[in-house]
Amino acid sequence: MPADLPRTMACIEIPEPGPDCEALVAGSRSVPVPAAGEILVEVAAAGVNRPDLLQRRGHYPPPRGISDIPGLEIAGRVAALGAGVERWTVGEPVTALVAGGGYAEYCVVPAGQALPAPTSLSLIEAAAIPETFFTVWSNVYDRCRLMPGESLLVHGGSSGIGTAAIMMAGNLGSPVIATAGTAEKVEACRRLGAALAINYKEQDFVAEVKKFTGGRGVDVVLDMVAGDYIQRDLDCMAEDGRISIIALLGGSKGTLDFAKLMMGRKTITGSTLRARPIDFKAAIAAKLAEHVWPLIEAGKIKPEIAATVPLARAAEAHRLLEEGSIVGKVVLTVK
Repeated sequence: MPADLPRTMACIEIPEPGPDCEALVAGSRSVPVPAAGEILVEVAAAGVNRPDLLQRRGHYPPPRGISDIPGLEIAGRVAALGAGVERWTVGEPVTALVAGGGYAEYCVVPAGQALPAPTSLSLIEAAAIPETFFTVWSNVYDRCRLMPGESLLVHGGSSGIGTAAIMMAGNLGSPVIATAGTAEKVEACRRLGAALAINYKEQDFVAEVKKFTGGRGVDVVLDMVAGDYIQRDLDCMAEDGRISIIALLGGSKGTLDFAKLMMGRKTITGSTLRARPIDFKAAIAAKLAEHVWPLIEAGKIKPEIAATVPLARAAEAHRLLEEGSIVGKVVLTVK
């Protein structure tokens, strides 16, 4: 560790998990030491995501051996290198996916899970990328194999995941249909590139999708609702369509017509990312660097930032996300 690094750092802790945002409290920890294959990042900003809310409530503990400090994505500058790391240099700006520890002044990162911070973005903007972009790539492209020209239906189009999916798929050659719950959010989805945006509170998304696709249906669905949405997804899918479930906002159980699944040769899959191996996440990072980073550098993709909040006021950031009225990401500013 460089001698000029501090020994302690400010962070956010969860001494007692609970439903109130005030379960997040300011704390102090020792600056972590990067192990072999890791880098230490001086954090400039950290993204806030719904899994963080679940961890605060006690429902999504970190994997074994991972920091209990919340936070799954960061951006900042490399402060130190663990043994064997040759790709990065001290002082280099990076953005990274982590399994925990992001709500802090310093965070250790497996070297393969970091990416160069795009020169077209601020570090605050860069901190809003990893969790959502890794999730979208893993589910839409790796699991559901979306191809250029195929269509994508995104539920929760105004969320961090949704806005990332609209921009990514639209720029990679797929028409995107998005659902959202207010006129403002519907307009935001259109502004970000959705070919069709549906207010699910006022319109039947199944009927609108079928109309938009000339009765054929959509090829891939990115679903963070689950529950009774899955049957409706099947109802508006093309033959050989694929659904990926990434969250359970509508509940973990539902009733399906398996005949429609079989006759249409449709596929339902689901995944979580946090506990996957480092090599798995590093492979996603490499694909993002190849296919998506050039679009970001060209200014074609820019993360949608709804609000920035200082680290010490992380409870306020969680409250904003829980209220559900924002479009895009909430980011904690650290440095």
